[in-house]
Amino acid sequence: MTDPRDPLPTELLDLALEAGRRAGALLRDGRPADLGVAATKSSPIDVVTEMDIAAEKLITAFLAEHRPDDGLLGEESAATQGTSGVRWVVDPLDGTVNYLYGLPTWAVSIAAERNGETVVGVVVAPMRGETFRAVLGGGAFLNDRPIHCRPSPTLDQALVSTGFNYVSRVRAHQADVAQRLIPRLRDIRRSGSAAIDLCDVAAGRLDGYYERGLSPWDMAAGDLIAREAGALTGGRPGTPPSGDLTVAASPGVFAPLQALLEDFGAWHD
Repeated sequence: MTDPRDPLPTELLDLALEAGRRAGALLRDGRPADLGVAATKSSPIDVVTEMDIAAEKLITAFLAEHRPDDGLLGEESAATQGTSGVRWVVDPLDGTVNYLYGLPTWAVSIAAERNGETVVGVVVAPMRGETFRAVLGGGAFLNDRPIHCRPSPTLDQALVSTGFNYVSRVRAHQADVAQRLIPRLRDIRRSGSAAIDLCDVAAGRLDGYYERGLSPWDMAAGDLIAREAGALTGGRPGTPPSGDLTVAASPGVFAPLQALLEDFGAWHD
């Protein structure tokens, strides 16, 4: 928990909110009609657009102007170490394929770590008109309203979201895991944005979420927001969220969901 007398988390939150607001407005209002693919990442269908790059440049320039000694880990740029003990973890456009196709489920995700611990998380979803935020120990908020995860149903009544990797070999195994999981749940959703899925767990719109293959920028802000809303998060049993597996759920759903994912091998390709 952060010390309420410490002004740094509030400063970092204000900067994250403003950077997210500016990047979200750029992405919402500046999307060209002929938007194309600037590059690919893990596979030809895992894309980067010119707007990903523009949004990250906006965010990094804004943060560097106000806190030049901080480190930064961004999806589209090289990591920098910094000397202040603070590191920003930035996904300028989570849900790039949705954005490319004109679908509304995409977000700007910005987290701030202090000495390796996430202390601030902001996720801006412009097409929803929603900004999620959290400070470590201070609860989670949607716009200005406190949010909490849903009361836990039994697993067979749980609505759970997931995502799929863009590498076909990996997707095939993930589809097998989902096929085995679906009969045990109310249903499965797939939004295309890990940051939004984590925030939807926080806001009580989902009972749980899991995904393999996330990078730190995909989950840093959303993980804090989910935890501050009362959800549990982790990876494989006894481990924190990671690229191997990320799980977030209301407390009564978390353990049985995590156990099934372990049994079904959701943590490997």
